[in-house]
Amino acid sequence: MSICLCARQAIVIAAVCTVAIAVSGTAQGAPRITELTSGVTPLLQAVHAASSTVVWASGHGGIVLRTVDGGTTWERRVTPAGDSLEFRDVHALGADTAWILSAGNGAKSRIYRTTDGGTTWALQFLNPDTAAFYDCLSFGSRAEGVAFGDASHGRTNLLRTDDGGRRWRLLAPSTVPAPLAKEGAFAASGLCVGHGDAKTVYVATGAPGARLFRSRDAGRTWSVENTPLTRGIAAGLTGLSFVDGTRGLVVAADINRLRTDTSRAVVGLTTDGGRTWDVRARPPLPGALAGVAWVPAAGREIAVAAGYGGAFFTLDEARSWTTITDRVTTGVSASGRTAWVVGANGRIWRLDW
Repeated sequence: MSICLCARQAIVIAAVCTVAIAVSGTAQGAPRITELTSGVTPLLQAVHAASSTVVWASGHGGIVLRTVDGGTTWERRVTPAGDSLEFRDVHALGADTAWILSAGNGAKSRIYRTTDGGTTWALQFLNPDTAAFYDCLSFGSRAEGVAFGDASHGRTNLLRTDDGGRRWRLLAPSTVPAPLAKEGAFAASGLCVGHGDAKTVYVATGAPGARLFRSRDAGRTWSVENTPLTRGIAAGLTGLSFVDGTRGLVVAADINRLRTDTSRAVVGLTTDGGRTWDVRARPPLPGALAGVAWVPAAGREIAVAAGYGGAFFTLDEARSWTTITDRVTTGVSASGRTAWVVGANGRIWRLDW
């Protein structure tokens, strides 16, 4: 049963303080970088740009933010359960409609939807499995979406909806890859699930196998590919971004070393939907990478990566990287020629090409 929770306090409007950041020594085509003040201090874990002006962000302490003016002002949207949930992912269709996913064991894993810009929220999914932990979600259309969770009871946990989330169905084991022992994903950036197009969906799994799940039918059935990226007890894929049904970037990390990870095989490029891979350069600072996003309108080879050692952009398809900041960042998203990065202490960066 859906539960509608109404806002019980006024929206907080956060004025933006912009700080121009000079980037020296970069190739022609480097972006203009602006650091924004969001008005909140908890970790912002995920961000989703619905357009060049409408952006949603979410994080710890029940935080959900929205801007409808390209980051000039940020509105804090009052969310269900106060500050007790960690909203590790957000996916928005525009200023009015968005989904947020809270992560945690059992009932802490939830999916809510708003259709009025965050004034009210409907509970769409409440995890009934105390051993399951949901990590991220993605929608290919207004109706069809997928959410992924860590394996439990020897089965892969993949949810699918075809009605905008009114009903989320756990896929049968026969339609999904069998899990490796203790296989799951890292709920680091909300980017362990992503769409390449309306029907093509990918899942980046973390420990222990760094595998890529792929669906060509909007999440109904799935296949699996291995990747050459770092893997281990607490290491694997952390985030992905596909510019179409076949061409994508994935990032990986050793999560046991959030600020000190120097694993080499942490960025991979595929042009055939994950069947083959080219391992690319890691960004210049140590730290676990959390997410990545193409910025295709700015250039075919341009992408932005976020991680616990900082945030970075590439102008050459991840052959080299330039540092944006050395602060902790996690979420990253792009729309048009603009990319957004969020991280610790409520910080947000905007990159314009």
